[in-house]
Amino acid sequence: AGGVVTRDGKVLLIRMKKLSGEKVWTFPKGHLAPGETPRQAALREVAEEAGLRCRVKETLALVRYSFTRKGRPVKKRVRWYWMEPLAKVEATTPHEVFGMKWLGYGGAKRLLEYPADHRLLDVMKKRRVLA
Repeated sequence: AGGVVTRDGKVLLIRMKKLSGEKVWTFPKGHLAPGETPRQAALREVAEEAGLRCRVKETLALVRYSFTRKGRPVKKRVRWYWMEPLAKVEATTPHEVFGMKWLGYGGAKRLLEYPADHRLLDVMKKRRVLA
């Protein structure tokens, strides 16, 4: 589960390390803990990775994708939520994040690599949330 966090016409991107070791700009997301709902997990992941306590404005999408890891197919589902920040909190996984930026649509479009992230960004642009 993950969060697309917006503030003042900008969206939050974080820089994470892919399994290959390369760094990529994306939105905060992560796995559900046992007994956790996707909404709870998304809020927790944004707090842990970005140091932001947020509120969910609405559910955005359920994105399904697949890739190959070590020669084996992997299928993933990510439930995305549109969020707004309420307060700064201490990030508990700062070792996983190599940068954070608040960007408008054009800047985010240039940095994002994953097709699913581009689709989420386009949804936010259509809703006139991003400058």
